Amino acid sequence: MALYRGISSFVLLLVALSTSPSHGFLGTEKKIKSAVFLSPKLVMNPGSVANPFLFDIDFPRGHIGLKGFDAEVVDESGNPVPLHETYLHHWVVQPYYVRKGFELSQRDMPRNHGFARQDPERNLGSRSDYILVKNGGLCRNSVRHYFGLGSETRKTSTYLPDPYAIEFDNPEERPDGYEFKWLLNIHAIDTRSVVDKSGCTECRCDLYNVTIDEYGRALRPGYNGGLYCCYDKTQCLVRSGFDNGEKTRTLYLKYTVRWVDWDTTVLPAKVYILDVTDSWERSQGSTGDSQEHYCHVEYEVKPCKANGDGCVDVKKKSLMMPFNGYIVYGVAHQHAGGIGAALYREDGEGICSSMPKYGNGDEPGNEAGYIVGMSSCYPEPVRVTNGETLTLEFNYSNTHGHTGVMGLFYILVAQQLPEPESSLPALFQAHAKSVSVLAFLAVTVVVAVIVLIAAVVYRGQNREDGYQSLSK
Repeated sequence: MALYRGISSFVLLLVALSTSPSHGFLGTEKKIKSAVFLSPKLVMNPGSVANPFLFDIDFPRGHIGLKGFDAEVVDESGNPVPLHETYLHHWVVQPYYVRKGFELSQRDMPRNHGFARQDPERNLGSRSDYILVKNGGLCRNSVRHYFGLGSETRKTSTYLPDPYAIEFDNPEERPDGYEFKWLLNIHAIDTRSVVDKSGCTECRCDLYNVTIDEYGRALRPGYNGGLYCCYDKTQCLVRSGFDNGEKTRTLYLKYTVRWVDWDTTVLPAKVYILDVTDSWERSQGSTGDSQEHYCHVEYEVKPCKANGDGCVDVKKKSLMMPFNGYIVYGVAHQHAGGIGAALYREDGEGICSSMPKYGNGDEPGNEAGYIVGMSSCYPEPVRVTNGETLTLEFNYSNTHGHTGVMGLFYILVAQQLPEPESSLPALFQAHAKSVSVLAFLAVTVVVAVIVLIAAVVYRGQNREDGYQSLSK
């Protein structure tokens, strides 16, 4: 029997070799690099708002493929800061080209990108000193960034599966005389000692005592809260008698970037951001071009008149896709009150659902009442054709009203799928196939030998035990 066990082990080894060629050559997994950075400091007081646009931030350089971008707010000691102290409304990152020797400032760059509202009097990107690098669409005139999340950032996966990555700084695409850099926008609200934490995080205008926007224009009638009321250096109402001067502190956005150096084994994926507030409507001759889209970015959820669990605000939008490709990743962005979002075809076939995770404690990443994560979906690549209509659906609980909520859906679209073993060097492929064939033949021979040996042993044991063969 020892001989039998030895041969069996050998067979198992051969089977493993024949069915599992090395995966170390596949994709980018073994090439991924990672680095952690800190943003410039944010000086915060109870009730204060910071919404800076930070240029030329620390970031991996060169022709790279981004695999993931994660972030959280930390204090001077590097400790995570809970959302019930400083609410991370959003952060967004966006690349840009800048003419060599020219330095952008907050004053030079208008704030009509990312999650910020539009300033119609200034045309972003018209200056020759800088050129914004925009995502694939659809709302490229107002939602241009590549990565961006909010309170959910700690427990939301942004990882782009192998072998895909988002390509940046291709030297063949860089304009002559320009450098490639990165912009970071952070929108943080300090809610320590405020009168109404929920109202401050939803940017209710009465709590900020705001009647004009950051450009000095009067708010439109009926606008109760949102980005127009909690812009940089505004102040939410704090409790009477509270001394702000004793609670000043310095915070940072800590962000972790994962990337690969670009090569032919990486397949590019493009970022598309869909907005449920998009005003686009199909009409004769519609192409789905970004010029046809106007995205409001935020909206108000009115409270329902009934009571109970049936109070759900459902907002839908059908949009025509301006690309051919395969959806390989998706995730939604919602605010408190959100109860899920979905993307599906016109016939109802689901593509991606993204559900919020609410905290139930006090510690960072588990703050009660806050969305601390959104589920990401990694579908089997979903084929989408140019001109096809997809439907967005965002659901919010409206037992209570909510101001300034968002309904953004991020999708990453690959133009092509990997060929089987396409990332294996040709020599290795041939070698692997040869090994598999030889191993299969060896397994066949060894199995036959084992069967023969077993038959001989069995016959011998029958004779020793006095059994007679049925053939005699």
